[in-house]
Parts: sequence; C-alpha cells; structure tokens
Amino acid sequence: MIAAVALDLGTTAIKAGLLSADGELSGVVSQPAPAIAAEGGRYESDAIAYAEAAEAVLAACLSQTSARPPLGLCSQRSSFLIWERAGGKPVTPLISWQDDRGAASCGALGDCEHIIRGLTGLPLTPYYLAPKLRVLLRENPTWREHLQSGAWLLGTLDTFLIWRWTGGKQYCTDVSMAARTLLMDVHTQRWSPALCELFDVPFEALPQINPSAGLGLPLDNGLVLQASMGDQSAALVASIGSGQPEALVNLGTGGFVVCYLPEGRKAPDGYLQTLVWQDAARRVHLACEGTLNSIAAALAPYPVGACRVEELASDDIFCLAEPSGLGAPYFTSSRNTACLPEPLRSDPGLTFSEPVDHLPPHRIALLLQEGIIFRVARILEDFQREFAIERVHLSGGLSALPCLQQGIAQCVPLATYRLSQPDTSLMGTAQLAAGMLAGAGGKSERIDVAQDRQRLSGKYRRWKTWLDGLLSRSRAGEY
Repeated sequence: MIAAVALDLGTTAIKAGLLSADGELSGVVSQPAPAIAAEGGRYESDAIAYAEAAEAVLAACLSQTSARPPLGLCSQRSSFLIWERAGGKPVTPLISWQDDRGAASCGALGDCEHIIRGLTGLPLTPYYLAPKLRVLLRENPTWREHLQSGAWLLGTLDTFLIWRWTGGKQYCTDVSMAARTLLMDVHTQRWSPALCELFDVPFEALPQINPSAGLGLPLDNGLVLQASMGDQSAALVASIGSGQPEALVNLGTGGFVVCYLPEGRKAPDGYLQTLVWQDAARRVHLACEGTLNSIAAALAPYPVGACRVEELASDDIFCLAEPSGLGAPYFTSSRNTACLPEPLRSDPGLTFSEPVDHLPPHRIALLLQEGIIFRVARILEDFQREFAIERVHLSGGLSALPCLQQGIAQCVPLATYRLSQPDTSLMGTAQLAAGMLAGAGGKSERIDVAQDRQRLSGKYRRWKTWLDGLLSRSRAGEY
C-alpha cells in the first residue's frame, strides 16, 4: 500500500518517490534540473522549464501505481522568481540561492546585522531572498507598484509551483521556506514589517505562511498536498528525531552539523538557529546548526578516495578546508564579515599552517580531510556541552569516505553512525505527508572506532590551538 508520494525540487536534480505504509521508499524517478546559467555572480534558470520537468518527474513516478496518495513537497531553499498573476508568465528567471547579486545589500545593511540576526536567527548573506530582491527592486523601480497592486507575484520555487498547480488559488509557502528569506520573524513565524522595511520589500506582496504539515491543499492533478518544506529540513526530519540526544552531520557540496533545540533554548553565539518545520498543531521544531562552506570544491582536485585511515595525522601541518570562508559559528565568509561579534579583518579561507606546494596531491588530500574532521568535531563538542548530545549520524556523499567516517568517530566521544537511507529529503517530506513519526525512517550502521585513536585526537587538540591563534591574528589584522 502506498502511503505518500514525495517530490524533491533540487538544484541539480528533480526526484520523486513512493513511500509504502511500512516506511519503505521505492520507485524513485530522477531527472536533471534545467541548467543554471552562471555569469558575473548571477545564477539563473528557466522557471517554466523547471516546472514542466517537475511535473514530468511526478507523473512518471505516479505511473507506477494506481493510487493517488498524499503529496509531500520539498524544495531548494531561497531560489525565487517574480511572475505575472494573469497567466503565470515569469517576469524574472528562477534566481538561484547561489546567486551573488545580494552582496551589495549585505554591504549596505552591515550595521543592521544584529537586528536581522535577532529576528531571523540567521546571518546576513547574499544566499537568501531578501538581499537579492532589494537589489532587483532598486534596479527596477517600477516593479514595486506591480507587486503592491497584486498584478505580479513573488515567491520561492515552492510558492510558484503550488500557485501553478492550484490554478492560482493558493499563494503560499511554509514556515521553513519563509524562514530562509530573511523576511520572517522566526519567533512569531510571521512576516516581519521591520525586516521588510530594512530590505525595502513591500510587505503586502508576500505570500501566506502555512505550517509544513497537515496542509490538505487540493491540486489540479487530483493529488492533495499534505506537506511542504525546505529540502534540508526534510532531510533532517528523516534522519534524526526531535527531542532525541543526537546530531546529524551532512557532508556534501557544503557541510552542516545540526541538532534539534530543546524547548526554550536558543542557539549559542555564532550558530544558526534554524526553523526545521511546523506541524499541523502549529508546534515549531527548531534546530541549532553549524556550517562548513564549499568542502566538496576543496576536495575535488585531489585523490581523496585513495586515502587510508591509518595515514591520518602523519605530520603536524594544520588545515582549514573551506575555500569560500569559514562558516558558522565563525561566519568569516569573504562576502560578509559584518555578522561576526568581532569581524575578521582578513578571511583565512583555504589555509594551511605551512607551505604545502612541495607535497604530493595524496598528502594534501589527507590534510584537507583532517580539516573537515576537526571542524565537525569542534561543533559536536559544543553541541555535547550545550545539549548533551550522545549520538551522531553521518550523511551525504562525502560521508562515504573512510577517512572522514573514521576521523570523526575517533575525535568525538560520541556513538557515531552512518545513515544508509538514500534520498533523505524525499523520505522526510513523504513521512510528514503520510502522517508518520518524523525520524522513524533513518537506517544507520555504527562506525567502529580503530584501536589507535590517540594520534588523530592528539593532532585535533593541537589543531584547536592553531585555529584559535589564527582567528585571533585575523581579528587583529595580522593575518
């Protein structure tokens, strides 16, 4: 029996799958997303082509069953467009979350970062919708009138597709997607007039904010949309349980370490406070998140797959493996240093403690992996101290690397597992659509720690001292 169908609106691929009543995901159909044109910091694609591809993937998945189960939708966060209410013709391309044109807004609003962080739980960066939209509206002053009058509509990818699939009857998003715009007050789960004023965005143009689950929205294709949320939120829902003493480490294009926040707790200084999802009773599930930037790009030129666990910690060279700047809790992205309590005057970025030009690629691959291991371990130390975390689950494509698996397990005093469930975003949103217990589908295998863990854990302790000194020198402008 099919309990739900799920659709994942990814940046590079669009996927759909069927969830059985016993919690198994099957019949997954995948198609590449329309190509993104990247030029001069702008990342854009064809919104109509994307919608048609998503419709085709969903139809192909449903062709495997005669049932019309509830639909769960998850979407890439922060990608958005503007379109005409009459006919649905896009005014702009689909502007990717990767697009950098909001950098000017971040520079102009740097002094207001504490206000933005206080209301949203997030740093001020160009990735989010609001900084980019501010630039668009200033470049095209007449657009504001069209949005204020309702002749044009504005929304993230989920908003556009739901509007399209309901014949224009539903103009909405969910709280997890709204929370990644920098326009929603994470404490009230409502659009913030103060944030709209800061970013010069017309408040009346924003879509309705719904919970993530229990939606009951009938679509023109005969399905009922029961759950909708951001893709990372959906992956977290499938992987760990709210209220459980566990954290998720996702190692992919970038990396993040996240755990649910206990009720009444806030994220410590420097960490993101993420709104994961909201249930039908409007109970909000919040998480604390640390981030690693662009780690896949750092590893890509090197033979990481050939590295052996026993080769880790073979010297005393230290590394930071984030070429686009340190992520949370440091927020040293070269695009924005205003969100640091003590802004760095220079960004360490991809850094080694001594020159490595003479080293073979194999050795550099090991150093980069150590840099990732140590950053993850330090975040998990904070989570253990703050939230009494007992277990950690690894996911994402890079988590298959033996050095990363074993290194993290050796450096943290926590039971460490690797999730074996693929397509976790599909699984999470399907679970919510089917009314299943969140976190019930995470299948994992424990990582056995090698006997000799002292060498790597000893280097980790020395790395922390090196990093603290590096950050101190950067703040002083000496780096």
